[in-house]
Amino acid sequence: MKTILLLGVYFVLVTTALALVFLPGARAVAFASWRRGADRLSGWLSSAQQAGQQSLSHAGGGGRQALGSMAGWMVRQYRVLLAALAVLVLLPLAAMVWRHWYQIETFDHTDVRIQDERIASLLAGERLVPPAPLPPEVFTTREVELVRPMARFASRDWDLLDPDFAQRLLMVYRIMREQHGYEMVLIEGYRSPQRQEQLAALGGHVTKVGAFRSYHQFGLAADSAFLRYGKVVISEKDTWAMRGYELYGEVAASLGLTWGGGWKNLKDLGHVEMRRPGVLRRSSDEATPAAGYVY
Repeated sequence: MKTILLLGVYFVLVTTALALVFLPGARAVAFASWRRGADRLSGWLSSAQQAGQQSLSHAGGGGRQALGSMAGWMVRQYRVLLAALAVLVLLPLAAMVWRHWYQIETFDHTDVRIQDERIASLLAGERLVPPAPLPPEVFTTREVELVRPMARFASRDWDLLDPDFAQRLLMVYRIMREQHGYEMVLIEGYRSPQRQEQLAALGGHVTKVGAFRSYHQFGLAADSAFLRYGKVVISEKDTWAMRGYELYGEVAASLGLTWGGGWKNLKDLGHVEMRRPGVLRRSSDEATPAAGYVY
């Protein structure tokens, strides 16, 4: 119901704006309505002024003069007051519509269920072991830096990830390797609040959220890429990698993870996260350690 209401408000705002811009007749009707409304408001204010002066006729001259001046100013500035009222009403309404339709997907806390019961049973059994760490120099190439700035300083410590999330991500890696022939590598897992702020300062093309607004701060997100002949392949311009990202998103979704490649505003092909309701609503002052979380 809320979605339908917001959609209706959005439709009315857009169609009204387009009509005022492109249809002279609509502009004329709108301006005439505005003048009629302004005249009625002016008449009401004048009546209120007269009534106020009559009711305060027994008051001191100073009080009558002050109230009369205020009412007179309102009558003279009624067009400005009416425009201010319209702005105060329309701007919050437009902000609500924008937030509903164009908000950053990271702020959606919907808990995604595992789609494949067979994979769920695998997760409940065998405990997968993280792969051996790669030499640091494989993460310092120009290709990696273009997509993941400051990747050389990123954490690739699997122990800092939420245990449940780490097992799901390792299962994604196994399926990608055994079923699709893609060897995957962790670019970044846990991210400190300080590093999140540093990346946010680089611009919206890197990240649009600051500290404690990303699942990385809670060990519930990771950025990954592919390993081919000992080299990290991360660019989406590589057709082989692009096909891998599509498979990666499908496999991640089957394990209850959210893939950044499906976002509308800023597609993050290597990013997956495990959403938990309420996690991102905690601020740095409110965050307290809880089971399964790493801060």
